[in-house]
Amino acid sequence: MLKYKLYQDNRSNAQHKGNWYAHMNLDGTMDLDELAAHMSDHGTPYSKGVICGVLNDMVGCIKELVLEGNAVKLDNLAIFSVGIESKPANTKEEFNARTHITGYKLRARATGGSINARLSQLASINQMGEYSHDEAETAENSQDANNGE
Repeated sequence: MLKYKLYQDNRSNAQHKGNWYAHMNLDGTMDLDELAAHMSDHGTPYSKGVICGVLNDMVGCIKELVLEGNAVKLDNLAIFSVGIESKPANTKEEFNARTHITGYKLRARATGGSINARLSQLASINQMGEYSHDEAETAENSQDANNGE
């Protein structure tokens, strides 16, 4: 069950200032060890330790492969790749990778059974209430940071 809270966008520069939006309310974050424990509880013959080892190796390999310029597809989950952030150069000749490439991002694009349309069919959702003032400020700061990307 997905849970959300309502918040009002009160940012001074908001296009829809005063409007209300849903914001996900996460129950927590599971690390690889907890994921391995969860997986081992699903009737698999593999222990939590074996699963955790495989997952840790998978993470390392995905990092290695995307940093080599590959996209890595985990069927029905996501395609992982690296994206580039850059600032403009006036001409092609002026472009210099050392000064114009400003950063890199790990991208994950939904695929297969995880595409947005399919998630919309599978998701069930429940309202948890409204954000408190502190939560609304955190959401506002998060939106401001995301809009700056």
